[in-house]
Amino acid sequence: MKGMTKVKLVIALLVVIAVAIFYYVSLPAINIHSTETWKFIFLIFAVLLVLYIVRKAKKAGQSKIELSFIKEYTGLKIGVIVFLLFLVVYVAGSILSSPIVNAAKYQRLLKVEEGEFTEDIKQISYDQIPLLDRDSASILGNRKMGSLVDMASQFEVSDLYSQINYKGEPVRVTPLRYADTIKWLTNQKEGIPAYIKIDMATQDTELVRLSEGMKYTPYDHFHRNLNRHLRFRYPTYIFDDISFEIDEEGTPYWICSVADYKIGLFGGKTIGRVVLCNAVTGECTDYAVKDVPSWVDRVYSADLLVQLYDYYGSLKHGFINSVLGQKDCLTTTNGYNYLAMNDDVWVYTGVTSITSDQSNVGFVLMNERTMETKYYQVEGAIEDSAMSSAEGKVQNLGYTATFPLLLNIANEPTYFIALKDDSGLVKMYAMVNVQKYQIVATGDSVSECEKNYMELMKQNGVNAETKESDSVKKATGTIAKITDAVVEGNTHQYILLENDSNIYDVSVADYLDIVRYSVGDTITFEYMEGDQANTVLGIEK
Repeated sequence: MKGMTKVKLVIALLVVIAVAIFYYVSLPAINIHSTETWKFIFLIFAVLLVLYIVRKAKKAGQSKIELSFIKEYTGLKIGVIVFLLFLVVYVAGSILSSPIVNAAKYQRLLKVEEGEFTEDIKQISYDQIPLLDRDSASILGNRKMGSLVDMASQFEVSDLYSQINYKGEPVRVTPLRYADTIKWLTNQKEGIPAYIKIDMATQDTELVRLSEGMKYTPYDHFHRNLNRHLRFRYPTYIFDDISFEIDEEGTPYWICSVADYKIGLFGGKTIGRVVLCNAVTGECTDYAVKDVPSWVDRVYSADLLVQLYDYYGSLKHGFINSVLGQKDCLTTTNGYNYLAMNDDVWVYTGVTSITSDQSNVGFVLMNERTMETKYYQVEGAIEDSAMSSAEGKVQNLGYTATFPLLLNIANEPTYFIALKDDSGLVKMYAMVNVQKYQIVATGDSVSECEKNYMELMKQNGVNAETKESDSVKKATGTIAKITDAVVEGNTHQYILLENDSNIYDVSVADYLDIVRYSVGDTITFEYMEGDQANTVLGIEK
């Protein structure tokens, strides 16, 4: 009898250890709204039932287990019935949480306001336009990493590249990661020593070294793994999206959004809370969405916001109509981009009729921090058409177009598109009029592109203001000094004019004519003001 008791205790201990290991590895939230929790319960229940059945069969001397055998034991019958009840609740909960039976609730998850294009979207300065997409930023980040001999053998660049506003400027930031497990073993004591910051307007790439390394990341193991660190502190939270950001002092944080399910067991997902985890110290602070610090830019992911708008646009007259009749059904287009406005990051995407994808009926801007959403009724070309028009303009060069931004250029809704070469680097820019997408202008710089665009609109009778951007200024003077420097592998000339304390930065790759000038020559150029040097946008010949 004592031997049997010991066997039972050993089996029970092994089951507990197995469950603990499974939980430690899979990290399910202990939350009724988490499908992972339900799967965890099903697995544990199934393992216990199988062990119990095998034990009873062995005790009864049966090598084959049949249904009649299970019916002989009340405990087994109760266990099977409970398991089936859980399964029924899970399946029923999934169905009752779906848009099929809750179309009206899903349609109301997102509040959408009507906006006025010319009032809400002002013409922004060039230093606020994100000229790079994520792929181009990744190329710059990897190039920067390859130039760092002391780190390249131990670390790699993560592929996160979160777009944020940093001190009013659009940037992408991404941490380094350990190159492999061996590199983690040799470097984990000091942690990850740096992150990369890329200015999306100027393309300047900077490796920011930390005085103390990041020790809580998704690339660490055991207790310092970010997901495990969060789970043990918040066992009931269902973490939806985790992004990398930096605060105004440059301190790295993980922004961990907590899912909130508004409809049934598993439906109507939005964000209810946000946990900010200091990547260096692991210190966590829990906020309600409305209390999140203003420097945080990404609470709601772009994919979640797009999905919520699709519910809003397609379910106005119920689920069946969204599938069959599709009356008044709208949907977002097949891409999105980001725009920096009012120190927030807004997701831009076009809106088209679900029955036709030939043109847009408008577009939406959705705030990634507050979920504020504005719809603008601006009919015109779909983004794919604008991208094709821009590519057609430079087909001899073989450049490809990025997904456009919608900007206000002289009160005209305008697609702004970066054109990339085969290596993924931005070489030119294009502007396409939304309502008359045959008006396509290109330029080697944003300033040149805008000039060409304004001239084309004038030629085509479009009533656009012809004034230049307020952010672009003009300077004329005699060159007092020219200094060459290599920045990120590109040659720049820094110019001082007589009786002018400003420094003017000219990229030789963009404006090769600068090599024709020397000290004593008179020069006129357009520029945009900067903190340390003014960026030259064009040289008048």
